[in-house]
Amino acid sequence: MADINIQRKKNTPSPWLLLLVVLAVVGLGAWFLFKAEINATRSTPPPPPPPPAETPLVPADTLMGAETGPRPDADMANDMAATAPVTPDVLAAFVAADAAQPGYGREALRLLTSALVGLVDRDDLRTSEIQIRRDDLTSATARLDEPAARLRPGLVAASNLMQAIQQQGYPELQNEAQRLAAQATDLSGQAATPEEQQALRSYFERATKLLRAFNALPAGR
Repeated sequence: MADINIQRKKNTPSPWLLLLVVLAVVGLGAWFLFKAEINATRSTPPPPPPPPAETPLVPADTLMGAETGPRPDADMANDMAATAPVTPDVLAAFVAADAAQPGYGREALRLLTSALVGLVDRDDLRTSEIQIRRDDLTSATARLDEPAARLRPGLVAASNLMQAIQQQGYPELQNEAQRLAAQATDLSGQAATPEEQQALRSYFERATKLLRAFNALPAGR
């Protein structure tokens, strides 16, 4: 009788078991990788803080103002004109300059206006008529710095104010005030020709003379 070779069937591992092994290996590798990153992070020193922004040094001139450094000549001239009182002597000195220089009429009218506005602050000249004439003058000369500014309105307004001052208490100056008003009416306000320049100078010379008389004595003395 022939022998029958009987072999035992090998047990095949369960696929679930293989899946668990694979997951365990993957999880273990991920844990080691995560731990290595944590260690690397702990061992790396933090970056140094950024240096503070440098504060620029401010020159002393800008902190202290005009007293601590040189100032432009134009600024100093403007400050002097704004703070120093315009006296008849100041006006006369400018009027005696070259009438052909650019801006002669504008600057002379500006000085005359400043002197008159300061003059009518006197108690003996604070009448309603004088204050109205003063306001007319300041309105007429408010835009003298503009290139297209016209001089004639300001010249007429200045003579009108001086005539009102004369009428307040200077009867002996009536003729001079009337001549100044007539001159202002005849002026073109231009300074393009030698004749126009001389006419402007003559007007301001007469105005300066009247201003000296007004400053010499109070009105109605």
